[in-house]
Parts: sequence; C-alpha cells; structure tokens
Amino acid sequence: MGVTGGRKVLLYGLGRSGRGVARFLAREGRRAEWHDAKPTDEDEALMRELSFPRGDVSGVYETVVAAPGVPIDHPDLLALMARGAEVIGEVALAARSRPDLPLVGITGTAGKGGTTVLIGHLLRAAGLNAREGGNIDPPLLDVVDEAEVAVVELSSFQLERVPGLRLPVAVITNLGVDHLDRHRTVGAYHAAKLNITAGQEAGDVLVLPVGLDVPTRATVRTFTPERITLTDGREVLPMAELPEGIHPANAAAAVLAAEALLARLGCPVDVETLAQGLRTARPVSGRFETVARIGDVRFIEDSIATRTLAVEAALTRAPTPIAWLVGGRDKGADLAPLREAARGRVARVVAFGEDGEQLARALGLPFDHLPFTPGMDGDGVMREAVDLGFAALEGRGTVLLAPIGTSFDLFRDYKARGESFARAARALAARETTGEVRA
Repeated sequence: MGVTGGRKVLLYGLGRSGRGVARFLAREGRRAEWHDAKPTDEDEALMRELSFPRGDVSGVYETVVAAPGVPIDHPDLLALMARGAEVIGEVALAARSRPDLPLVGITGTAGKGGTTVLIGHLLRAAGLNAREGGNIDPPLLDVVDEAEVAVVELSSFQLERVPGLRLPVAVITNLGVDHLDRHRTVGAYHAAKLNITAGQEAGDVLVLPVGLDVPTRATVRTFTPERITLTDGREVLPMAELPEGIHPANAAAAVLAAEALLARLGCPVDVETLAQGLRTARPVSGRFETVARIGDVRFIEDSIATRTLAVEAALTRAPTPIAWLVGGRDKGADLAPLREAARGRVARVVAFGEDGEQLARALGLPFDHLPFTPGMDGDGVMREAVDLGFAALEGRGTVLLAPIGTSFDLFRDYKARGESFARAARALAARETTGEVRA
C-alpha cells in the first residue's frame, strides 16, 4: 500500500530523514502532518513553508513515516499501530512511490558507507546515472527523481521499518555487534540487518563475505578481502593497485554488486571499466581519511568508527606506532577484539570525553586522560587530545581518531567530531611548520 494524497499521513520525527520525506511528499502534492518532540528551527521553518500542520499523536492515521532515530517500539508508535496505522520509513516510502527505480541496498556493522559510495562510483563509471542516499547523505527521497539507479546505505534502524521491500541487489558487508543500546540484544540487531534480504526472491542477488551464512531466497555471491573478482573468478584489479583509503573488502563487495546490477539491467560488464573505476575511487570523507601529515606522522580521522569491527579495521590498517584517541559516550562495544588488535600496534591511548577514561582502563593500555565536564568546549578538548597524541609518537606513526564512543557528549554528531579533529591536526601541522608554539 502506498502513501497517497487522500490518506492521513503523519511524519513522526523530522531531522535529516524527516525533512527529506516532507519535501518529497510536498513535491508529489501529498499532504501530511508532523510530530517531533524537539523540532529544530530548521524543522519548523520547513513545515511552515510546506504548510504541513502539527499532528496529534493520539489521533488516527493510516500511515506513519517514522524517522530512523525513533525506536520501533516507541510507545507513541505502538499506540498509533494499535489504532490502525502502518509504520514505515523513508526507504519503504521511496520503494513504493518509485517501484520502477532499481535499488541496490547495503548494510553491515562496518564498511557500509564506503561500499555504498564505491558501488555508486562503479555504476557511474559503467555509464549509469547512479545516486547514493539513505543513511548516507543525502536522504534517499532527495535523489529518487534524478537517479537511474539508487544505491542505498541502510542502517539497522532503517531496516526495522521496510515492510515488503524487495531489492534486486543487496549487500551485507559483515555482521558484528553494535547498537545494543537500541536493539538490546545481538539477535535483535542481526534480525534488523537481515531484513535487507527478507523480501528478496530467486533471481535477486545477495552479496556476502565468505563464511557468513544468511537465510535467503536470493542468489548468494561471496567475496573476500584477498581478491577483487567477478563472479566467474576473473580478477578486476590487484589489491596493490587500490587507492589509499579504499578498503579491500569494500572493493571486493562493490564489484560483485555492480556486476549483478549491470547484468540485471542488461548492461555490459566490462572488466577494464570496473578496474578503472576502482583506480579513480576516493575514500568517503570522515572514514579513515588522512587529514594532515607532519613528517612521518599522519593524522587519520575515522570519527564514525564506534563499532567494534570498524575500530578493529582502523587499528589494523593504520601505520604503526599508533597514538589512539578513544572517547565519547560508551555504547557497549565489545572491547576484547580491540585489545587484541591493539597489541604491539598502539603506543599510547589518549582518552577524552564522557566515558574515555573507563574505555581506556578497560582496554588495558597505557593512556593519558583529559578530564570531562558536561558542557565543556569540544574543540578545545580535541586540540589537547591531538597534541597529546602527537607528543606520544617519536616522529613516526599515526595519530588515529577511532573513538569507540558516540559523539554526543561533546559534539553535534560524528561529522562535527571528525571535523574538529581535522582542524586540530591541520593547526598543529601549521604550527610545526612555522615553529610557532601555542600558549
């Protein structure tokens, strides 16, 4: 069932995704009401511009389009469902509204953003007008009318509300542990992730890492981070030729997904075109990105690395010795694999933020600690952390921001935290170059 102008629709939760839904419905000439417990000035201004009135959460609606940040078991959503509402998200709305638009969906505990961008890049190299959206900027509904193919990063939050979604091509990069503060159990988290393939049928393709067993009706194609190949085993590009910052596993998965979608659309699959696409790929900003260098020390920003798999990958890839910036708000990540990954690679931990000290102590590594006070200046804390990290290295290695904790203790979001790290690193590099000493 779609969302049409004659049905009563409630947007529950605004923010980036909700604003995208609102703009889309307005373009379609559809009406909606809205509710947000803490709307921003930007949210309210857009609702006034679109003439969308505030809704009544105690009312009756046929469709509720809920923002990803709202838990599926939120009391308001449960009450709305009890009164007959169907709760969906932005992705389900897009799929229902544009049923002829091919969607490639990507999820996973780590690597989904980089793989999403890489698939889009490869499809454009092959001549398709592919646009990325979803959990990655921009919202999916902002691109559905411009795209020939939409490549959609899907979080577990989004995948809680995709009833009936069928993807011709889906990718699961990996399954680890994350978001237990939201899903409560690993089983519930994995179940949400596996909704990416729940609607797939024979003839659809599911791309998985070797060794991951997932129940599905789709055709399974597996990848390893050791080789980048097509389904028939032909090598697309040697790993040594990948650009800096492109993760081998992401590249291997992206090639198989691009191949599957091209074949589905009846487009040629040319090895050299895909190889050239990989050679010209660039890492996603804010995902294991070198933002500054001082001699043989590089500063790598991976602020989004709050999941065990993502942090472990960063520790494994970063040149040693590593000064590891750890902190933020603890979200319950499994630290045991990180203690092993850090062994012999991390020279010093710099702990910052609300739970930085307890994370550092649990890691069992030598650390410096910056005391936390609510409301303190995040940029100032980050400058001190970067300075301490650089001082802990002896002229070579990596100052790595792979923080484990969420950003909400000191920053608006992970992007703001990453931008703060980049500014601090570049400022330090400038001071070192000019010989300036900061007071």
